[in-house]
Amino acid sequence: MIYFWLILLIIVNAFWLELGFFSLPGNWLMIITTILFALWQKNIFSIYTIITAVILAIIGEILEFIAGAAGTKAAGGGKKAMAAAIIGAIIGAIAGAIIIPIPILGTLLGSAIGAALAVLIVERGAGKEFKTSFKAATGAGVGRILGMSAKIIAGIIIWLIFTIAAFI
Repeated sequence: MIYFWLILLIIVNAFWLELGFFSLPGNWLMIITTILFALWQKNIFSIYTIITAVILAIIGEILEFIAGAAGTKAAGGGKKAMAAAIIGAIIGAIAGAIIIPIPILGTLLGSAIGAALAVLIVERGAGKEFKTSFKAATGAGVGRILGMSAKIIAGIIIWLIFTIAAFI
C-alpha cells in the first residue's frame, strides 16, 4: 500500500512542479507535501533530503526574483523599471499561458514579454529615449527567461530527488 501512496505523492509533486511555469510556488508546495508525507510515513525521506530540497528552492526563488530586475539594471534601467519587470513578468506569465496555449512556451514567452513591456512603459514614462528604454526592456526579458529557467530547473531537481528518495 505504501507504493500506492508514494506514486500518488510523485504525481501530486509533478502537478506542483507545473505551477512553477506560471511563476507560482510549485517548488514550495512540493516540499510542503513531501514534509507532510514524511511526518505521516516515517523513515521514507531523511532530513537531509528535505534540507537539500529547501536549499534548492531558495536558490531557485532568488534567481527567479532577481533575474528580470538584474537584466533590467544591467541594460541601464532604473529602480522603478526593475520593480516593473517583476510585476510585468507575473502578469505576462498568466496572459501568455492563456494567449499561447502551448505548455511551458506560452508561460515563458508571456513572462519575458510582460517583463519587457512593463520596463519599456516605465522607462518611456520616465522620459528616456526609445532606444535606451528598449535596451532595458530587452535586458528584463532575457533576465526573466534565465531566472524562470533556473527556478524550473531547481524544481525538476527537487522532484527527481524526492522521486528517487521515495524508492531508495
